[in-house]
Order: sequence, then structure tokens, then C-alpha cells
Amino acid sequence: MKRAALDPIARYADMLSAMGTEPRLRIMRLLLSAHPGGLVVGEIQDELGIAGSTLSHHLDKLKNEELVNVRREGTFLRYSANADTLKELLAFLYAECCSRNKAVEPESITRLCKRC
Repeated sequence: MKRAALDPIARYADMLSAMGTEPRLRIMRLLLSAHPGGLVVGEIQDELGIAGSTLSHHLDKLKNEELVNVRREGTFLRYSANADTLKELLAFLYAECCSRNKAVEPESITRLCKRC
């Protein structure tokens, strides 16, 4: 059993680590912009200009942490952001600051998101 399965903090750290490179963060933002339908690999490659083998490596990292979903459509692979996992990660990040000590007001986060 993976350490992350035993320790939720380790699991979230692994997720953040998987998104912790510029190309992967760009991929996540692109897939979120295409939510819920997602994009086929060629569309991601065209949009971001990432070589096929490199893109495959990045998508595998994101998939391994359940940040993206993949489904086969004939000879194509379609990737989409895993909204449930992302909601869980955001809930973990904001649970303490928004509920216990009010370091960040939840409304300020939604205002930021509307500007993105």
C-alpha cells in the first residue's frame, strides 16, 4: 500500500508535487478550461507545444495522482480534469484557514477565481 493511501497529507503532497512543474500546471489549467469534455492528446499538444513523449510523461504523472481522467475514443486518448479530486485538494487546503482561524475568507477565493 502506498504511503499516501495511509496518510492523507502525504497524498495531498503527492498531488501538489505532480502539479509542481510549469508544463503540468499549464496542462491542468487547459484541461480545466475544457471541462467537462476534456481534450484529446493532440489538442493538448497543439495548444501547449509540448512534444508527444514529454506530454505523455506529464499526463501519466497527473493520472497517477488521480488529477486527470483518461478515456479511450477509438485510437485517441481523451484527458479531462478530475474535478472531484481537485475539490478534495482545495477543501484540504482551505479547511483550516477558512473555518478555524478565518485567515482567508471563502468569498475572497471565489472573487479571485472569477478574475482568472
